[in-house]
Amino acid sequence: MITEEGMRHIGEGVIARTLPKAEWTHAAHLQAALWWHRHHPDLVQDGKIGEVIRRYNEATGTENTDSSGYHETITLAYLRLTRWFIGQYPAEMELSSIAEALLNSTFAAREWPLEHWHKDTLFSALARREWVEADIQPLPF
Repeated sequence: MITEEGMRHIGEGVIARTLPKAEWTHAAHLQAALWWHRHHPDLVQDGKIGEVIRRYNEATGTENTDSSGYHETITLAYLRLTRWFIGQYPAEMELSSIAEALLNSTFAAREWPLEHWHKDTLFSALARREWVEADIQPLPF
């Protein structure tokens, strides 16, 4: 079960570089994105989150290279998704409930971006370093 406190632990833990690496799962990425949209909109709107994640990766021993670590296109795609998703619910709704809905949706699938990008495009060094437009179909949000 997802809780507000658990989401805070993830979102703030990445910012503070204290979240244990083992807890930085795909589901945690989605919860963190929702948390940041609600509690740190400046990070996600001003593009600062990339640096936050890069520093978190370094603190947990993950190198940010052309083949590992931070991925700009995937991060921005999921930020667009989570911004749209959170907007589908009333502002007063508990974030943990929105996270449960997201994690139970088709958007939670790790393969979701591959509906929009060819694998070679998405996992290119260029897409890891900067935003690359979808080359199969545009994002719907």
